[in-house]
Amino acid sequence: MHQQVYHSSEIQAWEGRWFAQQNSAYGLMQQVAWATTEHMLPRLKQQQVKSIAVCCGQGNNAGDGYLIASYLAAQGYDVEIYAAALGESVSLQQAHAAAVKQGIMIHTGFAFQRPYDAYIDALFGIGLNRELSSDWQAVIQQINRQTGLKIAVDIPSGLQADTGQALPCAAVADYTFTALGLKAGLFTGQGKAYAGVVELISVLPVDSALKPLASLAPQHMQLVPRQAFGHKGSYGHVLVIGGHAQMGGAVMLAAEAAFHAGAGKVTVVCDAKHHTAILSRAPNIMLRDINQMSLQEREALVAHVDAVSFGMGLGRDAWAQQQFEAWFPLIQTSALQVVLDADALWFLSSKPVKLGKQVYATPHPGEAATLLGISTSVVEFDRIAAIYALQEKYAGQWVLKGSGSLILDTQLWICTAGNPGMGTGGMGDVLAGMIASLKAQLKDDIALHQIVTLHAQAGDLLAQQGERGLQAQQMSQAIYTVVNREHTV
Repeated sequence: MHQQVYHSSEIQAWEGRWFAQQNSAYGLMQQVAWATTEHMLPRLKQQQVKSIAVCCGQGNNAGDGYLIASYLAAQGYDVEIYAAALGESVSLQQAHAAAVKQGIMIHTGFAFQRPYDAYIDALFGIGLNRELSSDWQAVIQQINRQTGLKIAVDIPSGLQADTGQALPCAAVADYTFTALGLKAGLFTGQGKAYAGVVELISVLPVDSALKPLASLAPQHMQLVPRQAFGHKGSYGHVLVIGGHAQMGGAVMLAAEAAFHAGAGKVTVVCDAKHHTAILSRAPNIMLRDINQMSLQEREALVAHVDAVSFGMGLGRDAWAQQQFEAWFPLIQTSALQVVLDADALWFLSSKPVKLGKQVYATPHPGEAATLLGISTSVVEFDRIAAIYALQEKYAGQWVLKGSGSLILDTQLWICTAGNPGMGTGGMGDVLAGMIASLKAQLKDDIALHQIVTLHAQAGDLLAQQGERGLQAQQMSQAIYTVVNREHTV
């Protein structure tokens, strides 16, 4: 079973149904706080933590904080609480009373009296949907400035639970212990930068009314093994189309990625001025001059391949438009596995059409904004809404690249692999080549979210030597490694 991710409103409704069955709100708070404490204890021991500051706001998240402080104090930790004025919730007041009974020092406000080994953030929960006031921003920035282990209760304060956007700042945690169900904002957008290691505190039975928003893409997969009598024709022929006279690198990256992901044959159609450079890097790549191909030659080539990766380095001038109009109707009406990336998406935005289910579009946020006719900041503010809007407008299957890449086929997936070092030119071209390659080989035996995860895992393998300066042309060997791991897909 894949790990499910939920919208905050689903979590809140789930709690409401639990309370409607006459279950105690304070009892649930105690369960969550104790389970969270149990998850914390090994980390505190590992980090040799002795003193802890617990920062409590005014809602139920603060109640969790008061109880966690009580449980930690009972375990012998030196705990102090820094808190806002107490809210009116009965459960919150009961939790506050438990901390008082434990004899914990409770400071009003957030002026830390001394340094602590660890700081627990229990300021705001998943209900936060407004920009924080300047006073609360200052509190969060004060916490972030402290050295020591940082732990968030449920969600880092200031992070929007569904979009992963900071409002406009958020607590930066080493660990986030999130209650009841996983929230999308912990895994996509800016969320990965704030949440640290996420662990689920599961204390309620799942009921039939609870509907997931997405699934986390699995990290472990098993690729279909190759048959002993296979040959190059058995493993797919990938066609890579692009390569404007001024932009030859993108098709090279896509083609090399296609080969290293296991394609039996790869043909690149691009401006002939790039042919020598391509052959010098990969003499197994077949080449055609994009400027010398007639309609009949294009049709014949498309009839003999299994997948197409279209748009890398195509350009956006009159020549590029001519090539888009020559190739796109041909591949769009075919039964091929088709990847649309880069400049092909730019031309698609000017003349939107419905894509087939075997078409995979892979925009970054800027390209998604162009396709939707909105700003990049709007896309990034709610990436989930954006990818649904893309599929609604264009059909097909989609990857919205970025931190916590989103994949939408028949459902929504979130890729949790990958790293900031992959934010460099050419990584999208590599992904486009991998998708075409693995779909050419395996078709329905591999899903789009699995290929995106393999690409991210290859990037993580490279990043073991350091994220800064990681280059797309280094990905080939890493791709070869991850597609051959026995435990991989």
